[in-house]
Amino acid sequence: MPALRDAVKGLSPAYFAMVMATGIVSLAAQLAGMSPVAAVLFRLNVGAYVAIWLLTLLRVLWFRSLVLHDLVDHQRGPGFFTSVAASCVLGSQFVLISNDYRTALFLWVVGIVLWVLLTYTIFTAFTIKETKPALAEGISGAWLLGVVATQAVAVLSALMALHWQQPYRLMINFFGLSMWLWGGMLYTWMISLIFYRYTFFPFSPGDLSPPYWINMGAMAISTLAGARLIVNAPDAPFLRSLLPFLKGFTVFYWATGTWWIPMLAVLAAWRYVYKRFPVSYDPLYWGAVFPLGMYTVSTFQMARAMELDFLMVVPRYFVYVALAAWLATFAGLCRTLWAGFRGIVPAAEPRPR
Repeated sequence: MPALRDAVKGLSPAYFAMVMATGIVSLAAQLAGMSPVAAVLFRLNVGAYVAIWLLTLLRVLWFRSLVLHDLVDHQRGPGFFTSVAASCVLGSQFVLISNDYRTALFLWVVGIVLWVLLTYTIFTAFTIKETKPALAEGISGAWLLGVVATQAVAVLSALMALHWQQPYRLMINFFGLSMWLWGGMLYTWMISLIFYRYTFFPFSPGDLSPPYWINMGAMAISTLAGARLIVNAPDAPFLRSLLPFLKGFTVFYWATGTWWIPMLAVLAAWRYVYKRFPVSYDPLYWGAVFPLGMYTVSTFQMARAMELDFLMVVPRYFVYVALAAWLATFAGLCRTLWAGFRGIVPAAEPRPR
């Protein structure tokens, strides 16, 4: 029990990123024709989602003051948005892999409720708190998890709309469009501050934490949401009238996300090769796996929605990058759990001869 309490106490608010990453890599495998891999990851993801929720609820029960402190902390607070994105990504899996709209509806509602509560709690707290960090210490790529959460709701909304009859289909599509637009606006605000922090403040290897890959991941999921809305356009007259806008901004998001990939790869090489920053498992690494899987899925869906067949070569090979990143991070998690298990289980006493 003491070991469990210690593990729960140190649980990162961003641990739902594991569900985000596993879910989107599962969907990428499904699109690539790897149905057995997708199914295994889907089942694993259901277990991970339930387990992380149980640990999170225990943390709220045992360490309520610590949870509240994390919630209003500029560095750790945005990590709570992973619970929104995880719920919606898992809901998308239930739709696309098991065709289970009932469970997907439940997860969609959970995602929306969490999005409302977290958005207005976290950003209100950041606004009114009296003691605030400087920009260089307060902002990171993790802030873009707010964008990812918003667009994850938009993606699942577009999927759920296909299951409903009119006029509900029209209403849900409008809601999805509104979330997509708000997510794009939020990204514009946040990336301006992040890029300013990049270029005008000292930057050390320790500052380049894995959530900076969300710079690309937020654009990838925005691309996916746009592609889903394009597919839904025949069901909603307002989407048909906005098709040029939808297509233009979807390509804009994809191009922006693509621009980030070489930049982030160079910065990662600078961190780990040039600066020799140690590589060890951190739950934040799931925040780097997620963008790779999301870029694979979003490129596939955009190419199919807009008949850009020449782009299909990207997800055909990028899916293996995403799978390799997932396997490496999962192996790190397993090693960490095994080390923790060995630390709490006493060694067997030698038997007398």
